[in-house]
Amino acid sequence: MKSAVTKTLVCVVGPTAVGKTAVGIQLAQHFHTVILSADSRQFYREMNIGTAKPTPEELATVSHYFVNSHQLTDEYSVGDFERDALQLLDELFAQQDRVLLVGGSGLFVDAVCRGLDDLPTPSPGVRDRLNRLHKLEGLPHLQQLLKDVDPVYYQEVDIHNPQRVIRALEVFESTGRPFSYFRKQQQKKRPFQIRKVGLNTERQSLYRRINTRVDAMMEAGLLDEVMALLPYRNLPPLRTVGYAELFDYLDGKYTLNEAVDRIKQNTRKYAKRQLTWFRKDPETMWFEPTDLAGMITYITGN
Repeated sequence: MKSAVTKTLVCVVGPTAVGKTAVGIQLAQHFHTVILSADSRQFYREMNIGTAKPTPEELATVSHYFVNSHQLTDEYSVGDFERDALQLLDELFAQQDRVLLVGGSGLFVDAVCRGLDDLPTPSPGVRDRLNRLHKLEGLPHLQQLLKDVDPVYYQEVDIHNPQRVIRALEVFESTGRPFSYFRKQQQKKRPFQIRKVGLNTERQSLYRRINTRVDAMMEAGLLDEVMALLPYRNLPPLRTVGYAELFDYLDGKYTLNEAVDRIKQNTRKYAKRQLTWFRKDPETMWFEPTDLAGMITYITGN
């Protein structure tokens, strides 16, 4: 009797600009399957250039889910993503043996693969106070607070994302324990197996890719995109790398060249944190972005 085919979620992860989109599409074409995006900024229709979204041509080549799925004004949490992604995977695995999850938002990948940690309910008023502190003192002040109380999570989290920093401080101030303390639960069982493909390359090559990408974004009209989004600048998705620096330029804090240099610098820092996050997972097998044959062999087990 032939055994049932095991359904497999193939996760393609790694730092920004390493080539996850291209590899994901190549793997999806090879396995005749679809892609779920695990890039938390690509959900939003209004954010295109600064999120390095797949091009219309790439989106037409392979079916993508969770790209352009929401509006900036929608409140969409990692918990919402976990619920929606698992429901969608249940439907997709009825037709597919393999589905790809592609993206560099580690928390969103973890939510699908292992489930979210059961975090304590924050004390009343803590988030409002931290939001006021962010407005008055700025993000660097909150970053330093997090570094002082939770150096472990500080090394992993995207510290340029105020929402993530505030959430971690909120947990600490409500419980007296660092956010990282609550991130140790056992992985929840999923009704599919998981193969994690990590993409990385030599550091200087990655940094060149980042710098080239930022220059290309500016040439493609990133500043115009940011200007059009000025009315929404305080929404969490826009308080991130590539947008925050250009808002600062529009406020007169930096010259345009300085703002672009800061985008490159902050993107390199973000890439380093992504690698820290993904490297802590022993289940991730690492490949050069060009080693498609190696990835396919690993995914199929042949």
